[in-house]
Amino acid sequence: MTDTTTSAPAAAPVMRERIPHEIVASVLAATTAFIGGNALHLPPWAIFIAWAGTFLLGGPNLANAKRLWCAMPMGSTFALVIVLLETNAGTAFGESQLARNFFAALCILVVNTTLMYTGRLPLFSLIPGMFFGFASYFATFFGGFGYDAGNAWSAWICVIAMNALGPIFAWLSVKLAFPVPVETPSPAPAPVKPPAPRGEPA
Repeated sequence: MTDTTTSAPAAAPVMRERIPHEIVASVLAATTAFIGGNALHLPPWAIFIAWAGTFLLGGPNLANAKRLWCAMPMGSTFALVIVLLETNAGTAFGESQLARNFFAALCILVVNTTLMYTGRLPLFSLIPGMFFGFASYFATFFGGFGYDAGNAWSAWICVIAMNALGPIFAWLSVKLAFPVPVETPSPAPAPVKPPAPRGEPA
């Protein structure tokens, strides 16, 4: 007869950071000044969005990173489509601001609906991750970031690259704290009750 019982999963060890996480994360955050403060004018804040998203998923590991790396570029791609539509056909309903607003609303309605349905595919099921990329793209494009400010494709390339660094920074913020397991004392064995004498109740 096959034994169908399963043992309980071992508890994760308690870890102690040799360097406080607050210090490590702040040093890593400071390095983004060199990423954004150059001629490419990259959006370093896009790193922080994906960095925070990694911890919202439960922390840095390869599974969480893959989910974000699939979802965020897809969200940025949907945002790129909206920008291209508005850039090339924004006056389809007229030249007035109201007419342009109606066209923009239609684009957002259609593209956002498509984005949400795309989330039904397992590869892109992390819909909040798609919105990280979606919002990051708009902030990059309309904020004038990227090696060619105002270029829709430049913004797309730059924001995908910066979002992709987020899970890596999250992983570094843990690893560079050099965590070590905390040794916990083994529980003392329970005292063994001596057997009751024969004829007496236990």
